[in-house]
Amino acid sequence: MTGLRWGILATGLIARLFTSDLRTAGLDVAAVGSRSPGSAERFAEEFGIARAYGSYEELVADPDVDIVYVATPHPMHAENALLAIAAGKHVLVEKPFTLTAAEAQQVRDAAAERGVLAMEAMWTRYLPHMARIREIIADGTLGEVRTVFADHTQQISADPAHRLNALELGGGALLDLGIYPVSFVWDVLGAPSTVVASARLGETGADTEVATIFTHASGAVSTTVSSSRAAGPNTAHVVGTKARIDIDRVWYNPTTFRMTAPDGTVLEEYVSEVEGRGMQYQAIAAERLVAAGLTDSDLLPIDETVAIMGTLDEVRRQIGVRYPSEH
Repeated sequence: MTGLRWGILATGLIARLFTSDLRTAGLDVAAVGSRSPGSAERFAEEFGIARAYGSYEELVADPDVDIVYVATPHPMHAENALLAIAAGKHVLVEKPFTLTAAEAQQVRDAAAERGVLAMEAMWTRYLPHMARIREIIADGTLGEVRTVFADHTQQISADPAHRLNALELGGGALLDLGIYPVSFVWDVLGAPSTVVASARLGETGADTEVATIFTHASGAVSTTVSSSRAAGPNTAHVVGTKARIDIDRVWYNPTTFRMTAPDGTVLEEYVSEVEGRGMQYQAIAAERLVAAGLTDSDLLPIDETVAIMGTLDEVRRQIGVRYPSEH
């Protein structure tokens, strides 16, 4: 490993999952910061972290922290990332990277000016089965990729007070769940040339179901569906003229896939063998980039992250969802 020392900014569920995988991979977690000293101390005790801070400012000021993982709610991502960047820290920011493309540009530009890595924690891109799928597509084994479709559908909560239904917290199925299939489509087919979106809104005005249809420069089409009120298959498919790939549930986690010819012959079966949840792969990638003196991800460049946020902005424009901070 490169010896980078991680600081964990926030102590919620996603921070715990990520830190657990860092420990699984033997990476160095130096400190944790929370707005609540007690929460930071409990988190530090749980994961054997030496230093716990009762503010984010103290965390990013720690000279023994090299890279900060930002795990706060969506509306705070930009502010917290900018805080860490200003302190000279590299940042890995939970997806969605920010609330809007404009915020993403701010973080990108600040990191470039400071000369540090700013990377979106779209951990699925770094999983081994996704790396194999990119190899198959690049080799031309699928032929011409004609369509991609994926869903991320869960039954979470209809409670108006739940974070996912609170617009002031960036709530809605799109940013929490839809970001996964939208980013997957970008990964396989590149930027959409056209975007069509439709949605169902809940009682608070947050999107509970969102469907998208994209066309791409190659002529391929893609569809995504996300829902926070009903659990679907959570599978993904890449369909080419010579073969297709079917990624099993849950496709955005370490899982299995099959490559199948048009006549039904199975050409390849892949089984993931991953310790933990798999969030360590993005951290290892970030450490390797920094060790190589690089400040941008090769698998998910910061400009692509900004552009994906632009696509999500357009989807929200079409479905009529705006966050209070945008008014």
